[in-house]
Amino acid sequence: MTVRVGIINVTGYAGMEAARILQTHPGARLVAATGRSLAGQRLGEVFPHLSSFEDLVIGAEIDAEVDVVLSALPTAASAAACAPFVRAGVKVIDIAADFRLRDPGEFAAWMGADHPAPELLEMAVYGLPELHREAIRSAQLVANPGCYPAASILALAPAVAAGIVEPRIVVDAKSGISGAGRGTGGGYNFSEVNEDVSAYKIARHNHQPEIAQELAALAEGVRPTVTFVPHLVPMTRGIHATCYAPLRKAVSQPEVVELYRDFYDGHPFTRVTETPPHTKHTLGSNRCLVHPVVDERNGMLVAIGVLDNLGKGAAGQAIQNMNLMCGLPETAGLDGAPLYP
Repeated sequence: MTVRVGIINVTGYAGMEAARILQTHPGARLVAATGRSLAGQRLGEVFPHLSSFEDLVIGAEIDAEVDVVLSALPTAASAAACAPFVRAGVKVIDIAADFRLRDPGEFAAWMGADHPAPELLEMAVYGLPELHREAIRSAQLVANPGCYPAASILALAPAVAAGIVEPRIVVDAKSGISGAGRGTGGGYNFSEVNEDVSAYKIARHNHQPEIAQELAALAEGVRPTVTFVPHLVPMTRGIHATCYAPLRKAVSQPEVVELYRDFYDGHPFTRVTETPPHTKHTLGSNRCLVHPVVDERNGMLVAIGVLDNLGKGAAGQAIQNMNLMCGLPETAGLDGAPLYP
């Protein structure tokens, strides 16, 4: 049986990337898509790179029978759109941040508004298969991870789970401009971001509690504290997260590498590298490359996580979750190699 997919907000970068992946997916078919600014137009005509969908008309609402809905609306708008589908028994993957934080009070504190559907938070599964694969398989509602958290959590998870680091973590991360979305507005045009690097939302970015929440579930005892500093860099796609944590005990570089490889054994999209990975090593793919290094002189673990913010950081991860939820091969539609250089 072919899985019928609907995308809410196909005109945003994440929705558009999900549609691109679905063009060649062997077990799923895009049957409906919304996008208010382009409603009534044909998807393959307004976006020629999606020419496989030349007969699919963008609508104001999902008006076809669907098995799964992917929502690529902005945070806070997404929950309201997802809720009717969840209540109707349709499988839903929210690419926004609306269902990632389990505590509605924490959502309100970091997002600046009350949660639109707090009664659904308890059933939402955090959609990182490397941590929650079996729960995702049986889930009806999946909260797709943020791009920064996906890279950061995957870089740190083996060390936190093994208890080899202290619970004081610093994440220094960089993102490409597409992470801001298509409709963000001022501050992201070429003349402003070219030849420029800037930090933003220092110690107040909503991805900070998301990283802490997931690492806390892996840690024994004390909940890790996370200092998170994101930066905008002049590239289109990519996340590079450099994570620092003091070591609890002396461990060697070979021991840490073995620990990481054992942790990610059987996970098709996360790989431990011998050399520091580049963002371009994941471009256009659903891969995450992780590189842990022991700083013996200072007793620190430095762990790097690299991924494509529209791939493993958004749409690719959503398709991976869809595959698991719908009983399809986990790698279906996601086998493509990264584009390099």
